[in-house]
Amino acid sequence: MNNLDMEMMETESTTDSAQNTSVPSNTATTGDNHANVVLELLTYARRLISQGKPSQALQAIVMAMRANGGDEAVFRALHRARELYRNKLKANIAADQLASLFAECAIAEAQPTKSGLSPHDMSTASMAPEAYESSILAETGRNQIVLDAFSDGSSFICLQCGGLVSNHRKDEHYAYWCG
Repeated sequence: MNNLDMEMMETESTTDSAQNTSVPSNTATTGDNHANVVLELLTYARRLISQGKPSQALQAIVMAMRANGGDEAVFRALHRARELYRNKLKANIAADQLASLFAECAIAEAQPTKSGLSPHDMSTASMAPEAYESSILAETGRNQIVLDAFSDGSSFICLQCGGLVSNHRKDEHYAYWCG
């Protein structure tokens, strides 16, 4: 610490002790005002969140934390939030990789083997991976959507056209699209 910091700390402690000895009833009022200010800031932050203004709400929360515990409290809270975010991000990446692996296995199992197919079926089966790779979702880099929809059972990959189709639309798909 430099001399200026030391002088400021001495001045604050002298001022605090003078206030505490001269007017004891004022201290309780100041504490109540401090609590009211923090409460008002948090209420304001909730209102901002409900209005769809999260950045301004965060600023109000930081102000309340700073008023309650100083800059150190703000730094501790932000550090903790960063650690929680990083841990959650790592867990999500691992879960996404596992889900992708399961989806790829399910797709591989859903594709029939070539040995048990007739010549007509072989041509459609060989077209299915090509159709899958050239689908709009694959072309735009969204293969994960196909894998997720297939893996959760809500959709299937049509072996005739390679399209991703909702299970609810299966009959209509075969009747009007691939029929």
